[in-house]
Amino acid sequence: MTRESRPLTKTASSSDAVIHDIASGTTFPAAGIQSVKGKDKSLPAASALRTMDNSLSHAISSACDWLVGQQKPDGHWVGPVASNASMEAEWCLALWFLGLEDHPLRPRLGKALLEMQREDGSWGTYYGAGNGDINATVESYAALRSLGYPADDPAVSRAATWIASKGGLKNIRVFTRYWLALIGEWPWEKTPNLPPEVIWFPNKFVFSIYNFAQWARATLVPLAILSARRPSRPLRPQDRLDALFPGGRANFDYELPARGERDLWDRFFRTTDRGLHWLQSRFLKRNTLREAAIRHMLEWVIRHQDADGGWGGIQPPWVYGLMALHGEDYQFHHPVMAKALSALNDPGWRHDRGDASWIQATNSPVWDTMLAIMALHDADGETRFSPQMEKALGWLLDRQVRVKGDWSIKLPDVEPGGWAFEYANDRYPDTDDTAVALIALSSCRNREEWKKRGVEDAIRRGVNWLIGMQSECGGWGAFDKDNNRSILSKIPFCDFGEALDPPSVDVTAHVLEAFGVLGLPRDLPAIQRGLAYIRAEQEPDGPWFGRWGVNYLYGTGAVLPALAAIGEDMTQPYITRACDWLVAHQQENGGWGESCASYMELSAVGRGPTTPSQTAWALMGLIAANRPQDYGAIARGCRYLIDLQQADGSWHEKEFTGTGFPGYGVGQTIRLDDPALSKRLQQGAELSRAFMLRYDLYRQFFPIMALSRASRLMKLEK
Repeated sequence: MTRESRPLTKTASSSDAVIHDIASGTTFPAAGIQSVKGKDKSLPAASALRTMDNSLSHAISSACDWLVGQQKPDGHWVGPVASNASMEAEWCLALWFLGLEDHPLRPRLGKALLEMQREDGSWGTYYGAGNGDINATVESYAALRSLGYPADDPAVSRAATWIASKGGLKNIRVFTRYWLALIGEWPWEKTPNLPPEVIWFPNKFVFSIYNFAQWARATLVPLAILSARRPSRPLRPQDRLDALFPGGRANFDYELPARGERDLWDRFFRTTDRGLHWLQSRFLKRNTLREAAIRHMLEWVIRHQDADGGWGGIQPPWVYGLMALHGEDYQFHHPVMAKALSALNDPGWRHDRGDASWIQATNSPVWDTMLAIMALHDADGETRFSPQMEKALGWLLDRQVRVKGDWSIKLPDVEPGGWAFEYANDRYPDTDDTAVALIALSSCRNREEWKKRGVEDAIRRGVNWLIGMQSECGGWGAFDKDNNRSILSKIPFCDFGEALDPPSVDVTAHVLEAFGVLGLPRDLPAIQRGLAYIRAEQEPDGPWFGRWGVNYLYGTGAVLPALAAIGEDMTQPYITRACDWLVAHQQENGGWGESCASYMELSAVGRGPTTPSQTAWALMGLIAANRPQDYGAIARGCRYLIDLQQADGSWHEKEFTGTGFPGYGVGQTIRLDDPALSKRLQQGAELSRAFMLRYDLYRQFFPIMALSRASRLMKLEK
């Protein structure tokens, strides 16, 4: 895989900042600390670490107490996953489409939408976004209208005014067009055609469904059924979206806007799409071949349903799967339908507050549990929290996926052994969860009682599965091997964000860290290839791109501990550049922060409101490198976390520091200095084609890890 590097800017910290240690009452000037070289213990940097002993111990202890208090009775942890208003809006519209307009959840979803609306009338993609998102706003507007909110309701009218100010419906994405078609507000023939016959494409064919990313594949299949049938349940006449068609529907231009300059492939796919619509209108409505393809897709959908009633561990295939089955006359009492609908009441998916409800885009119990284990292990919690950690380790060990999923289509001879992210998602274990699970389980692998429970076999399976999933370039993608056919991103259907799942640095780093922690030999080919991939992906200024966390702070904070774990010489120039970049982006208050806008704006790279989780990532990177000249920056970062900690031991964090995808289409870093970028991606810093997340417990896991590792560093330096 080739990568386009791009220049990043460096900003020095303020020389006026100071570090104040509450325990010792000592104040150190930041400028003096940052300039320290060598290991002279009399210099301020080393002193800053040593004098934080009591503060660190208290912060770590109270943070662990809070975290253990959040553990579920069966041993796992799970925090809410926040995303954007499209989740609630789409479920509200789906229940309307299903004929369940009186479902008790619908008005609760409407209340949630009103709580999430911005002052300007829009709905945004992430907390703190400078502008609203046209897609979430149109979908939320439609949902409120479906609930009977009148056009002159203040929230509704403000939304309509905002939509008009942003150019109206001509700028909405493909998914939003599908939703409007489902409620009779958009002609189906003006949506990208998804022929169900793609289910028969051979696996080696470029347009096989198994060359799409997991999330795109699981969504494409039920959507293809809907696209073939073109169903709709129009809103009531008084609730129609007439205000969004100010020139009248007959005069509206329904064509997809061009993504920059139209190239040969763009013209080819648009021509093909028109041809498919023509065929469907004249020959394929009830064609025998088409009916067979739809039956095959229905079987695929039913076979892929998760144990909890959803599909793929995420919202889109779940909501589209329900509607597709309903359109094929599956009744609500059918076991598949009943289970899918009952999941809307599952607290693993649904969050209620007052008279409002949110349906999460995903749930993260496995991920949260392994990170909690790692945090408590870093804090030496095995003795103090032994019962809780034992229960958590057992819960995690039992979640290993030992059946084959979609990944095995390309790797039929690889033994299953991964872990998934959610409660029930055996079809789609991922390499990131698997790597971190191995790190978490490594803490008990040498104990006799855990050997008897099969922990070594679980680790062996996990390692072998990860080695089998390594891509040709040496890196690891999340769900599939070599999922990088860039031509797929040019299909009109794929304008929503990432349709591909190519290797990423952060996932690769976690895999290498796991291999290092487990003691795999450094000369193992998989490690050497992974290391070469990471080195090739480094930006010129030193950091690494964050694919699954925001952003360069996440990528760099993942790579440096991985390099230390595999025994890399941490004094090498490329590691020095990474550490220098982190130190240069520390802010006056001692913390680090990076906005989601960094996925589109160079000026936001490494910059944004400081957060506990991102500060912790930077600290873990610097601690792993263990450069004496960074001790001052480490002390300032620890002090930031300590001072920000709440009385109950927790941290607060409103910012979104997790990602679903940045909206690039290709799933990997791109050049942000391209002047045509916004036109080509059809988004700016508001990230209209992106999907951002806030994992609620990140604010706790990572600060515990960072402070605990700083505490160990401090003890080593005494």
